[in-house]
Amino acid sequence: MGKGIILYTSKYGATKKYADWLTEETGFDCMKTADTKIKDMECYDTIVLCGGIYASGIAGLSFFRKSHKAFNNKKLAILCVGASPFEEKAFCEMKAHNLKEDLKDIPVFYGRGAWDEEKMSWKDRTLCNMLKKAIAKKDPDTYEPWMKALMSAVDKTCDWTDKEYLEPLLDYIR
Repeated sequence: MGKGIILYTSKYGATKKYADWLTEETGFDCMKTADTKIKDMECYDTIVLCGGIYASGIAGLSFFRKSHKAFNNKKLAILCVGASPFEEKAFCEMKAHNLKEDLKDIPVFYGRGAWDEEKMSWKDRTLCNMLKKAIAKKDPDTYEPWMKALMSAVDKTCDWTDKEYLEPLLDYIR
């Protein structure tokens, strides 16, 4: 497996939970993406970026975008964490939106996260409430999977994190 590092950006804890589980499983080092310098990555063979999905963007991806040329001979992977259940079409759209020319060949994996409005920042909670109001106006029979998940989580605390989501990524790393 070589020497590796797990980099993570986590707002509310679910992504950090996955990063910690990956660290346990692999023995890799683990560090917040914000605390990382490109030169610190030279000693690693494998670099895994874990980032939450917010407004269809992957948190921490800008580090990979700035650094990808320095990572030529390294095994790279991305684990993105979102509150929605996995849905192939939405996942492909998110990958296409985030992984353009320079990053398009990096394998991307998905882990379902958590939902806790009490932990959310005022801004995130306000945006989610606006989204919930817009969705509530629709016919529930027309909801996309992420809409169903959002509406079923209203006023609840949900934790869908599961080590099983890491298996495809661990198979790739090994």
